[in-house]
Amino acid sequence: MPSAPRTSVSRAVFVAAALAAGLALAVAFAAEWWGGLVPCALCLAERWPYRVAIALALLGLVLPAGLRRVALVLVLLAGLGAVATAGVHVGVELGLWPSPLPECAAPRLGAGSIADRLRNMPAHPSKPCDDPVYPIDALPISFAQANLLYALAFTIGIAGALTPRRRR
Repeated sequence: MPSAPRTSVSRAVFVAAALAAGLALAVAFAAEWWGGLVPCALCLAERWPYRVAIALALLGLVLPAGLRRVALVLVLLAGLGAVATAGVHVGVELGLWPSPLPECAAPRLGAGSIADRLRNMPAHPSKPCDDPVYPIDALPISFAQANLLYALAFTIGIAGALTPRRRR
């Protein structure tokens, strides 16, 4: 059975990928800046794959047609990174495992005088990573769970764009 011919990836796919990744970041920043929500260390880590996806999608816009497919595979890998980081955060929220980031643990102030302990305290209190935030009261889905669902949809969409279409 002959294989389907490889077609070039449309620039519109890269525009859509950059906008979709940008939307994830925009929601996170809006919740932080206007919603007053304090992000934990894992929340901040979850933003990086989207930043990488935006950069790769913008790069894909300017690449020649022969290299666009490679760029889209890299965007797919960034999407998988978003799924992985969101999955880790959801697992931490559900108590399945401890956070891999030391910033998520309670500060270790050590022994010594009160002045030493105060000097070792963080400047800003951090939000614990295992404390889920539910943005919509009537919907029992935390921000991390919503991000996991969004990252899965993003990654499936990119994978769909990489799948060759059969002509009838």
